[in-house]
Amino acid sequence: MTIKEFSFDLPEHLIAQYPTQKRGEERLLVLDRNSGAIVDEMMAHFSDYLSEGSLLVVNNSKVRKARVYATGEGGGTVEFLFLEELLDHSWLVMTTKAKKQRVGKRYRFEDEEGVWRREATIVAEHEDGTRTLRFDEVIDEGFFTTLGHVPLPPYIKREDTLSDESRYQTIYAKNEGSVASPTAGLHFTAEILEAIKRRGIEIAEVTLHVGPGTFLPVRAATLEEHRMHWERYEVSEHCAHLVTEAKRSGRPVVAVGTTSVRTLESAWDREAGLLRPGVGRTNLFIMPGFRFQVVDQLLTNFHTPESTLVVLVSAFAGREAIGRSYRHAVEQSYRFFSYGDAMFIR
Repeated sequence: MTIKEFSFDLPEHLIAQYPTQKRGEERLLVLDRNSGAIVDEMMAHFSDYLSEGSLLVVNNSKVRKARVYATGEGGGTVEFLFLEELLDHSWLVMTTKAKKQRVGKRYRFEDEEGVWRREATIVAEHEDGTRTLRFDEVIDEGFFTTLGHVPLPPYIKREDTLSDESRYQTIYAKNEGSVASPTAGLHFTAEILEAIKRRGIEIAEVTLHVGPGTFLPVRAATLEEHRMHWERYEVSEHCAHLVTEAKRSGRPVVAVGTTSVRTLESAWDREAGLLRPGVGRTNLFIMPGFRFQVVDQLLTNFHTPESTLVVLVSAFAGREAIGRSYRHAVEQSYRFFSYGDAMFIR
């Protein structure tokens, strides 16, 4: 199976460059996996499509302002994307002009006034193109607050603005660490969440810090050869209990976003029939043929052609159903990708 089998035509004007004027005003395409029926709805009515007793699982990871500019030794500007802090307080990063950013190169990070300054050196290069960057003194979140930019995805062709600091973040974001938003959660408002709770539906939280793999192309000849980046996740005792009880009692588990799906399916102990609490790492690549153990329904966005995300939703709903739904979405001018509309697969 190749990634070309998951391609589709998408007019460029349907790629959302900005969020809707108000959060929660997005459209919602509802796909029934059994009948194949498609309904055009609004996100404000999402709770109407949930069964009483369902368990909604969201990803509470918070997007770090992880895109930071530095000045190289030759005076040029280099962009860094900070992926993860390592045990020795160095950082795993991606960088522009990567072939020129070699071990030993020095960089200066400073604010426009030159008052706030940090310096760092590349100390390692890795096969996947990432680098290890070590600072002369340990940095904290203040570094990103002061110098960082919202890491908008590459298909958003503009600079980040002040409004992105709130709109590219879910309203329940808690644990900082993602370099991309778990975008299915961007549609929720306090009112929508309250409507869900009024239907007797519990909400559980997991944490998966979204890495760069969400944007990276599949270059392998076959899907089976593709290797995902590792991402950190955490499942609390409370969440593990709620999910395990829901599965044992036959109540639907509704995942909000592909990151929640990958966390739940990674942490599920098939032999014991329960969700394992704790901290872990996953590089799970879900493709057609995967047997879902936990997730029964999925709220997601419309994804990029030939991406691991469109492969995942195809594994969940079937390639034919996803292809038909995406063609319908294009015909009806749905907005695509991170700041676009939502899709509920039930």
